[in-house]
Amino acid sequence: MGGASGFPLVRYPKRMYQDQCVVVIMPAYNAAKTLRQTYDDVIRHEMVDLVIVVDDGSHDETARIAAELPRTKLIVHPQNLGYGANQKTCYRMALEEGADVIIMVHPDYQYTPDLIPAMVSLVASGLYPCVLGSRILGGKALAGGMPLWRYVSNRVLTLLGNWLMATKVSEFHTGYRAYSRELLEQLPLAENSNDFVFDNQVLAQVLWFGHVIGEISCPTRYSPESSSIGFWRSVRYGLGCVSVGVVYRLARWGWIESHLFPKQ
Repeated sequence: MGGASGFPLVRYPKRMYQDQCVVVIMPAYNAAKTLRQTYDDVIRHEMVDLVIVVDDGSHDETARIAAELPRTKLIVHPQNLGYGANQKTCYRMALEEGADVIIMVHPDYQYTPDLIPAMVSLVASGLYPCVLGSRILGGKALAGGMPLWRYVSNRVLTLLGNWLMATKVSEFHTGYRAYSRELLEQLPLAENSNDFVFDNQVLAQVLWFGHVIGEISCPTRYSPESSSIGFWRSVRYGLGCVSVGVVYRLARWGWIESHLFPKQ
């Protein structure tokens, strides 16, 4: 998926922000209960030109609801391909639509869309090619409903990630992210996992190519409808994140070669 020549530049009509096309992507799976609410909060920010929803083989009414939403492009995977595969489709479609700034907002209403203007500004101005909405920066993740075991694992994995990749990110594991077009075109996203560790691989690749990651504080908002992977899948995800960090460090030292981190 990487490479500037891989995508036709089909310009979606630009609207508001510095003549740049802003596309919000929503990787969706069984999100029927919260999709419309999330969409309503996203689309009221007039700088958003287009919303792309990729339904990853849901068993509920996610696709039907998304098809009814104005200014929305819907793609349906006939079967569940995985969270990472969902994002690959999201980013591919966003770039094909001519997006200059791409923001991922989970449709489970866990992350407030009210941060979209700030995230767009940081990316569109050229300050950061990647901006994360961090639930840790504000210091109220637990008060916002994050389970204690998830908070502890988040902090430990982030500490290990920072150590292995020589950075100072407050949270590697947020699903609220903004990217520039130029950055996504540079990253070899197709080489990444189709599972949840995709998120961690992307940030490792951002750092591999020498980019700085920006962060803003994001309120934590858990509800019964918020998506969440179970404990054992979280364990597998955690081990995957550690593996990504180790491979990154060994590749940086020149001890191994990895398709995730190509030579520059």
